[in-house]
Amino acid sequence: MGDQVIVETAQGPEFATCTEGNHEVEDSAIVKPLSPMLRMATDSDRRTVEQNKKRESEAFDICEKKIAAHGLEMKLVNVSASFDGNKIVFYFTADGRVDFRELVRDLAGVFRARIELRQIGVRDEAKMIGGLGICGRPFCCSQFLDGFLPVSIKMAKTQNLSLNPTKISGTCGRLMCCLKYEQNVYEDAAKRMPKAESFVQTPDGPGNVKSVDLLRETVKVSLDSAPEPLKCYHNCEVCVLRNGKGSREGIAIPERPARYVEEKEEDERLESQTLTTPFYMDDRLEDAPVREKIGGPGSGESK
Repeated sequence: MGDQVIVETAQGPEFATCTEGNHEVEDSAIVKPLSPMLRMATDSDRRTVEQNKKRESEAFDICEKKIAAHGLEMKLVNVSASFDGNKIVFYFTADGRVDFRELVRDLAGVFRARIELRQIGVRDEAKMIGGLGICGRPFCCSQFLDGFLPVSIKMAKTQNLSLNPTKISGTCGRLMCCLKYEQNVYEDAAKRMPKAESFVQTPDGPGNVKSVDLLRETVKVSLDSAPEPLKCYHNCEVCVLRNGKGSREGIAIPERPARYVEEKEEDERLESQTLTTPFYMDDRLEDAPVREKIGGPGSGESK
């Protein structure tokens, strides 16, 4: 792990760093075609990489000037030069299609290499540049995500998050990828829980569900007998008579369900137990009775 190598890719040989040691993987986890490792990197290869980085920086500045000269409405994001120097890829963003044929010819004349201009989206831009999210950690897309999963506003609603775009959007301006991570948990919980405005029977009588906490699996109910304040119940404490909005007509109200009492954790049970054994320290019984001597020194009498 950490060794620098030269590997074969679809674009030709590339410089790479090993991130994991030799280990077995399942056949289903293998992504084909597999790229072979050609050889270990040499000092000459490392110098080539440094030269390519300088070349990429120069190419970025030159390309920005060419874009301004041609009056193209595009934003240059990054430049990547192949290991052998035969190809340079320019990544850019734009609102629509851009005719960059003249720009390609100008760049090819400057660098004497194969030039490719590739338009990318705002998510790819964030992944390529990197940065910190509102959580204070590096972007997921630049750290470990191989691809972008579809994310919808419905996920934010299911998770009861604020629908304020500034709070659920990433730096790229799109909905945050992390909304997808826990979606399955919320969907499974939603199948077990009553919907808002459901008619339910509780240990304190019938009422309507006003809010649902999917993670805690609790509901807040407005009781018919006492609408305010709302009372909180665990999911197993309520009997759903009508799921969601609707009429109560013809609904038979069953007996009140039993209350749900969570079992105490082991630590809590230990704390609640009364100590039945004496506490010793320095091999002496701390709670032993104190005997008051009534005789003089050496009398040996005590009570």
